[in-house]
Amino acid sequence: MNHKHAPFITFEGGEGSGKTTQIHILFKELLKRGVDVIHYREPGGTRGAEIIRKLLVRGAKKKWTPTAEALLMSAARAELVEKRIVPQLKQGTWVLCDRYTDSTIAYQGFGHNLGYKPIEALNRFTVGVLIPDLTFVFQIAPELGLSRTTQREGDENRFEKFDLPFHRRVAEGYAEILQQNPDRCVPINGLLDVSMISDNILQTVKQRFGIKKYNHNNNHNNHKK
Repeated sequence: MNHKHAPFITFEGGEGSGKTTQIHILFKELLKRGVDVIHYREPGGTRGAEIIRKLLVRGAKKKWTPTAEALLMSAARAELVEKRIVPQLKQGTWVLCDRYTDSTIAYQGFGHNLGYKPIEALNRFTVGVLIPDLTFVFQIAPELGLSRTTQREGDENRFEKFDLPFHRRVAEGYAEILQQNPDRCVPINGLLDVSMISDNILQTVKQRFGIKKYNHNNNHNNHKK
């Protein structure tokens, strides 16, 4: 993606890796510096995508076939990209996204064994050329990540119900994504202290984009989930 648009930054990782905590921290740090920024989560971000989210992240683990699951994820993403992400980037708003196309490669491509190439093709069909400018990939042993998720509240736990071999394949998927995309993807050690991780992320963002360069003085710093 060229820099006629504002930066598009994604956060990726397995269950309990700490990425959601860090996207909120970066969002607040950018706001403090006067950056016009918004953040989304996947699946979700539009009315339709939030309906799909409820179908995907709740209930029994086998309620969808792997292929149906990948298509539902992509349907939610198509809504989010067309209705939210592209318009925001075009008007100069930074976009942070908690999960994006890499998640479908890791979870459905590797976790469910649908394969890297088929999901890559599906991703291209869904989002076209809209590739993130920067992706933070949080790495943590699946066993530890899953143990962290037991402290979460709510019923959005369908993916946590899959067995350990599934989550190990997801981790392998993220390792492959890091290897294939060394310029875009930055590995993050999920075992580090929260403040250490957030400092590293902010420094990387500063080095890549120069925060003042994209400082738009307008008043729609919305907080979207």
